[in-house]
Amino acid sequence: MELILKEDVINLGYKDDIVKVKDGYGRNYLIPTGKAVIATPSAKKVLAENLRQRAHKLAKIKADAVELGQKLEAVALTIAAKVSETGTIFGSVGAMQVAEELAKLGFEIDRKIIAVEAVKAVGSYTATVKLHKEVAVKVPFTVVAEAETAEVAE
Repeated sequence: MELILKEDVINLGYKDDIVKVKDGYGRNYLIPTGKAVIATPSAKKVLAENLRQRAHKLAKIKADAVELGQKLEAVALTIAAKVSETGTIFGSVGAMQVAEELAKLGFEIDRKIIAVEAVKAVGSYTATVKLHKEVAVKVPFTVVAEAETAEVAE
């Protein structure tokens, strides 16, 4: 089944993309929730005309994403976590903690667009922030024990 997405759907596509999905996923989830419409020939023509008219606006959105990406590339985060005596973290560090640290630096980034594997040990890692469908930025971060950050602050 071919559908035109009306909004970004994580792990499927971005707004105004034409995607192929299984019939049940389209009929039972995407169409009833308003996330997509069926890609009929007339709907494709309307989409093409809308994209042509919005090309300038989309270029500005991409330019803003590139600019934000350049600012994020200069950022290095330090995330404090409770650590056991063996060096493993109680719980894990994920996208939510990275988003919180970015918010402290003034970057309001939705945690849903941050991709990071679950970090379970102290060390240096990289998170990928997908700002636009063509712009993804790698943000390095270091996980340290909470006791270390208290000593550094003094």
